[in-house]
Amino acid sequence: MTVVREFTLPDLGEGLTGAEIVRWLVQVGEVVAVDQPVVEVETAKAMVDVPCPYGGVVTARYGEEGAEVPVGAPLITVAVSEGSDDGAGPPDRPATAGEESGNVLVGYGTAAPAARRRRVQPSPRPPHGTTAVRNGAEPIPVISPLVRRLAREHGVDLRQLRGSGPEGLILRADVERAVAATAPAPATAASTAATAPATAAPTATGRAAATGPEGERIPLRGVRGAVADKLARSRREIPDATCWVDADATELLATRAAMNAAGGPKVSLLALLARICTAALARFPELNARVDMDSRDIIRLPDVHLGFAAQTDRGLVVPVVRDAHQRSTEELSEEIARLTEAARTGTLAPAQLTGGTFTLNNYGVFGVDGSTPIINHPEAAMLGVGRIAAKPWVHQGELAVRQVVQLSFTFDHRVCDGGTAGGFLRHVADCVERPMVLLRRL
Repeated sequence: MTVVREFTLPDLGEGLTGAEIVRWLVQVGEVVAVDQPVVEVETAKAMVDVPCPYGGVVTARYGEEGAEVPVGAPLITVAVSEGSDDGAGPPDRPATAGEESGNVLVGYGTAAPAARRRRVQPSPRPPHGTTAVRNGAEPIPVISPLVRRLAREHGVDLRQLRGSGPEGLILRADVERAVAATAPAPATAASTAATAPATAAPTATGRAAATGPEGERIPLRGVRGAVADKLARSRREIPDATCWVDADATELLATRAAMNAAGGPKVSLLALLARICTAALARFPELNARVDMDSRDIIRLPDVHLGFAAQTDRGLVVPVVRDAHQRSTEELSEEIARLTEAARTGTLAPAQLTGGTFTLNNYGVFGVDGSTPIINHPEAAMLGVGRIAAKPWVHQGELAVRQVVQLSFTFDHRVCDGGTAGGFLRHVADCVERPMVLLRRL
C-alpha cells in the first residue's frame, strides 16, 4: 500500500515567514531518501537546502524557481510505501511506513513530537566542490550557489565550462567570461529608444526588475529587503548618537606583522580589532546590551557575540562570532575567515547571522575614511573603522608620516551617556595606538 505525503515549507524560525525557491534538486518521479535535500531556497537571511523528512517517490512539485513560498505552503508530495521494509526508498536508505527524520531545514529541527524525532543520516551527497550527480550525469565542479544562479540567469550551461579554479572548480569569473563571449552586439541608441518596450531584467539577487518610462523598479525583497527593514527599524526606534576620533595605527600594523612573522597561524587586522572590541566591552559592559521598551529595561548581556559586516554578491550580511570574549586573537582570526568564506559562497546558516550583541564594521576596505554607522537592531552600539592611510601626524613631539585611521562609534543613547561612549572609543583608540599595552593586560 502506498500513501502520498505532503511536505510543506517548514517554520524557518528567526521571524522568517517565507522563502524564495532558488533551485529544485529533485524531479517528479525521482526516488528520494529520508533527509535528502529536495530544494534550495533563499530566505531573508541565508541560502539553505531543505531536506525532506520522507523517503519515497516524488509525485509533485509546487512552485517554480524564483517563486516566493510562504511557510506552510506545500513544496512536494512523496509516495511512501506502507508496511514495507525496503519501501520506495533507494537501496542505501530504505523508507519504512511513517518514517520521518528530525531534520527539516538545515540548522533547524522539526516540530514533531520528541518521541518521533530521531537522528537519521542523510543520503550520500557528492564530494564537496561538485553539484549532485543525477540521472547518470557527470558532476559539475562548482561550489558557490551564486555561480550557479549567475549561470542560470544568463543561460550558461555549466557542463560546457572548464573551470579555472583548483581541480577545475568553476568560478564566477568563468561564468562572466562565458556571458561576455555570447553577449550580442549593442544596439544603437536610436533603435533602442524606438523599439524597446517596458521589460523585466534580472537584478543582482535574481529577481525581475521592471523597467518603464518612469524608471526601473527593483523589488525590495530577500536580503536587500531584510536589510532595509532592519535599518529602518533601527532609525525608527533607537535614538543613536555618533562620536569619532583619529588614531595612529602604525604600531598596530607593526604588531600584526610581528605576530604573523612568528610562524604561527596568521592573524588578520579585523581579528585584532575584534580582540580590542572584546577588551573594551569588558571595561564598558553597559554597551553590550539591548533595550526592552515593553518592560522599560536595559538588559546587559553576559556574553559577547560579535557581528562583523561583510559585503557579498547577495548584499550586506553580518555573520556572528559566538563567544568572542572567550577567544584568542588567533581563534578570532580563524573564525572570521571561516564565516567570511561562507558568506561569500552563500552557505551561511540562518543561525550564524543572528544573535549578535555588538557589531564591528570595517568600511575602510571600500577606501573611505569615515562613516556614521546605523546600529544593528536590537544591539546598542557599533564600532566603525575607516581606511588606514599614511598622513602627517605629530609623533613624540615631531611631525612624522604615520598610518592613521578614523574610528567612529555609534551608540544607543538610552543605554548610556556620552561619557561612557567616549570612554569606550578612547580605550579602543589607545589600544590601536599602543597594542602591546593591551596584550599585556589580556
